Amino acid sequence: MSRPPLLVLAGPTASGKTAAGLHLARRLGGELVGADSVQVYRGFDIGSAKPSVEELGGIPHHLLDVLDPDESIDAMGFARLADRAIEAIAARDRVPIVVGGTGLWIRALVRGLVDVPPPDPAIRGRLEAEAKAAGAPALHARLAEVDPLSAEAVHPNDALRIVRALEVFEQTGRPLGELRAEHALGAPRYPTLLVVLERDKDELEGRIEARLDAMLEADWIDEVRGLLGRWPRTARAFGSVGYKEIVAHLEDAVPLDETRRRIRKSTRVYARRQRTWFRSEPGVGWRTRAEGLMDDEGLARVRAFLEGEGGPGESGPPLAAS
Repeated sequence: MSRPPLLVLAGPTASGKTAAGLHLARRLGGELVGADSVQVYRGFDIGSAKPSVEELGGIPHHLLDVLDPDESIDAMGFARLADRAIEAIAARDRVPIVVGGTGLWIRALVRGLVDVPPPDPAIRGRLEAEAKAAGAPALHARLAEVDPLSAEAVHPNDALRIVRALEVFEQTGRPLGELRAEHALGAPRYPTLLVVLERDKDELEGRIEARLDAMLEADWIDEVRGLLGRWPRTARAFGSVGYKEIVAHLEDAVPLDETRRRIRKSTRVYARRQRTWFRSEPGVGWRTRAEGLMDDEGLARVRAFLEGEGGPGESGPPLAAS
């Protein structure tokens, strides 16, 4: 079974992925497929930089607003949803353009997931109890000792992924990060042009700062207040960067200035983790600024991929559970 050529725009937060994706979609007759682990949640709009109807300007953007905040989704679940969206886009003779910064999701879509043992209820239950008693950061510190690759890619408060990585290590005796790195060298599931959008550190931090100001001015705090009126603070989506800090501001009386400082810090840490991930990601076809992708030379390069060596090819390995 052949699969359509896939254009993937990845990179750290605030690097210009959505703007570049929309530009290319308009020029190429494309539709966007989101690869963002927060934009999938309904109502989590401002803090995830979810594009508005006006910003989209009629360009379809798939995998936005597909889950309630208390629902969970893993990389394999995302890849299945994305597969269906990409198939439908190609059936309309449109170009699928994947846009996002969730590295593991993109890897799962492009290359599938490493084949590891299924969850072990006993091990998982014990680790989840430890996370609840000692806190996710304590388990993250343990993970950093046995699986530094996974620890670097996972937020210290992401108990779900920390527990899974430790669980796999106990089951196999090997770090999940190493297993994933080995698997990433395999055949891709799609003929893919993976473009990583980059900016230098100072410029990226300036863009992060400006976007944080804009989000707060756009009533991000009121958005979170409304969400807390409908969902408990324990809902998974509230653990996202920025949202967690605003929940603490509203529920725990953390001052606004301190909240802003914490959001700035956590966003910079997240961006650093994304840059680390994509710096070592195999199969990257091009590293450029967003502006380089949107000029005539960049457009020509993308067209050459779609029309030439990026033509439909045989599908790679199927998805495997992780």
